[in-house]
Amino acid sequence: MTGPSGHWPLDDNRLKGLAGTRFAEVHQLAETTSTNSVLLEKALEGAPEGLVVVADHQSAGRGRFDRRWQAPAGKSLLFSVLLRPSHAALPANRRHLVVAAVSLAVVDGARAVAGAELRLKWPNDIVAADRKLAGVLAEATADGAVVVGAGVNVAWAPEGEAATCLDQLAGRPVDRGELLVQSLLALDGLYGLWDVVSRRYREANATVGREVTVVLGDDAAPLSGKAMAIDEDGRLLVRDRSGRVIEVAAGDVAHASV
Repeated sequence: MTGPSGHWPLDDNRLKGLAGTRFAEVHQLAETTSTNSVLLEKALEGAPEGLVVVADHQSAGRGRFDRRWQAPAGKSLLFSVLLRPSHAALPANRRHLVVAAVSLAVVDGARAVAGAELRLKWPNDIVAADRKLAGVLAEATADGAVVVGAGVNVAWAPEGEAATCLDQLAGRPVDRGELLVQSLLALDGLYGLWDVVSRRYREANATVGREVTVVLGDDAAPLSGKAMAIDEDGRLLVRDRSGRVIEVAAGDVAHASV
């Protein structure tokens, strides 16, 4: 499905709705390599928490395991946020909650603007009935800053993949600017409430309870079994065919058909 997905640049009057939040400063780019790369550079230059970079097109967008994220210009919401959670508030073993907070914020934003009911596929995909809508990627700097980027299919979804877009889910064109604002407002409300984020992440998760196959990388054999839980450190607990429970810190998950 094609159609308008918000004028570019995104409407300044709408972005004023972020005034008073930690995400009030939004830098808009027509094209860049990736919004994460831009913010990582700004983080190293000492940019403050809350800075947002959004782009109409990425020439070198990336996902987990250095995969490419490709989409036509003007069809997706591509943004990154710079966060600087303190180690006291969010120690290293809970840093995954930063990604969870951004994922939940996109879920909330999509519900607000498109009425979409979405779930979270471990570790960082946003799905509608097992069809991928968005991916979230976090990268950290040496001084503890975290850049979290999201790529949301708005007016386009890749063909030949189990994917969808918000226009399809809503049955009408969805405005990218409104989606960005609503997602950032939701993130502002969640940020710092880490116990709430942890609870909501588990409630919204679509992986726990499913039969899964996990590709672990590094030439390791795939792990098949039942996803039992997500632990406090964000690891997926999978009971394999022998009955052992394996802790998975990173990997690609495929859900078995239901």
